[in-house]
Amino acid sequence: MEIRRARTVDELVAATPLFDSPVRPERARRFLDAPGHHLFLAYEGATPVGFISGIELVHPDKGTEMCLYELGVDESFRRRGIGRALVATLEGLARELGCYDMWVGVEPDNEAALATYRSAGGKDDDSFAMIAWEFPHTP
Repeated sequence: MEIRRARTVDELVAATPLFDSPVRPERARRFLDAPGHHLFLAYEGATPVGFISGIELVHPDKGTEMCLYELGVDESFRRRGIGRALVATLEGLARELGCYDMWVGVEPDNEAALATYRSAGGKDDDSFAMIAWEFPHTP
């Protein structure tokens, strides 16, 4: 397995099966061009089998933290350490950038995600609650 930073729209389009919805080139370009947005792809040979995205969040009194935005591994490649390796890659980047922490929001019943994040060294923060506002979505 090899992990590489995604740098082109074509790479993301080729990895479409890993995402929740088809990758739209204009959105992929916007993501790749946005400062502080990071996406790594895991490959087995030439096949993308996983990805992780992270976004730097900056606050005037706290500094910069890394939000692990999304992690996805092709179902047939799960339980091989790919998710853990992707998390470690993003963590390494966060440390390199001087982030003071890295965090992820995860549904409490998503056992696979929780196991991956815990095995990668993440610790439960029992004080977290997530409140969301939903807006009309353009597919």
